[in-house]
Amino acid sequence: MNASHTTWREAFQAYTSPRVIAMFFLGVAAGLPLLLVFSTLSAWLRDMEVSRSAIGFFGWVGVTYSIKVFWAPVVDRLGLGVLTRVLGQRRGWMLFGQFGIVVGLVGMSLTNPQSQLFWVAVFAVMVAFFSSTQDIAIDAFRIESAKTELQGAMSATYIFGYRVAMLIAGAGALYIAEFYSWSMAYWVMAALMGVGVVTVLLVPEPQKIVPENAEQLEHRLHQSLHLEDNGGRTRRLLRWFLDAVVGPFVEFFQRNGRFAILILLFIALFRLSDIVMGIMANPFYLDLGFSKSEIASIGKVFGFFMTIAGSFLGGLLVVRYGVFGPLLLGAVMVASTNLLFAQLAIVGPDISWLAVVISADNLSGGLSNAAFIAYLSGLTNRAYTATQYALFSSLMTLPGKFMSGFSGVIVDASGYFEFFLYAAMMGLPAIALAWVVMRHHRMENRQT
Repeated sequence: MNASHTTWREAFQAYTSPRVIAMFFLGVAAGLPLLLVFSTLSAWLRDMEVSRSAIGFFGWVGVTYSIKVFWAPVVDRLGLGVLTRVLGQRRGWMLFGQFGIVVGLVGMSLTNPQSQLFWVAVFAVMVAFFSSTQDIAIDAFRIESAKTELQGAMSATYIFGYRVAMLIAGAGALYIAEFYSWSMAYWVMAALMGVGVVTVLLVPEPQKIVPENAEQLEHRLHQSLHLEDNGGRTRRLLRWFLDAVVGPFVEFFQRNGRFAILILLFIALFRLSDIVMGIMANPFYLDLGFSKSEIASIGKVFGFFMTIAGSFLGGLLVVRYGVFGPLLLGAVMVASTNLLFAQLAIVGPDISWLAVVISADNLSGGLSNAAFIAYLSGLTNRAYTATQYALFSSLMTLPGKFMSGFSGVIVDASGYFEFFLYAAMMGLPAIALAWVVMRHHRMENRQT
């Protein structure tokens, strides 16, 4: 499907594809574990009167999601025996991750944080590890299941499922804990992982096509270290390391040349404004004078539906116009919404303005994420899907997470109005680089 010649009807029809629909259920499976080792877990621990200091250390569990690139080559290239033979490389690893998540959640449900805090931590790390492993396999499955034109719709339905799962694992788990027990809440969440298990068993394994240039690259790497013949176990291990770990990075830079540095810089900066602003959003609402119920009501209702609307629109635009136009639009929208936050700082606790700001923020976030995921998906080589995408997804959050640590210092020094102006300016490099990347792509197309 050529994006430049796609009609609006064909763009809407993209959402009826079975491959696209399946991503909703895989999004549910991916989104469920996240809050169960973050905010929901924190609520459980505090409810059981665990100290705030101990709860703070549980924040390190999240590091697992940021370093998944280190074992992505294993998921990319290593088989899982019977699971791989029966289900295939991607489905086998997804099912493996899901079983690990279920075991971890059941383990957490059987522990008492007051007397078994160590085992709560062990099972939480287990859930986070297998969850991030599942994420690696799902990302590779999504990219290999459809062409770039469909990646916007695939990512939109995935985000939809992910957001639904976060509501279940957040508000849903709290309701179950309130009326039954925390143990029951985690048992129910473990059972709901069955949605992902059934989906994996029903969807077809994507066809694995290894581009000829990747095979040639690996052969040259073997020759450079004189590893062409089979040899012993050490030589085979070295060849595997070259193919699975070194190859993805060499291929990316070889394919993109010097422009690869600019692409990686763009990936690192695209969500900088969004992430830096996001950590101060709730403190800002509270300091402005909004009640917790107002923040929760507006944030949950408007936030959820506007994120879904933005993701759907982003996927639609990618199918209709291609990746780069929506990508530039998303960068502009994300930076611009910070100006609405700055205006809200002047207006004060006006509930209508809060609804406008949260709606705009989530709409722009949903649209930009759908377009950005589609862009990252198109950057990968099918020979190294899991490894290269894990690199990109890790890189896109690390600078923002680092810079967000200074957000409170900026607010204390200058105030919220100035902070949101700074956040808007942080989005300018992403806009400029989105334009450069789009122009570079068009020039490459003209040359070919």
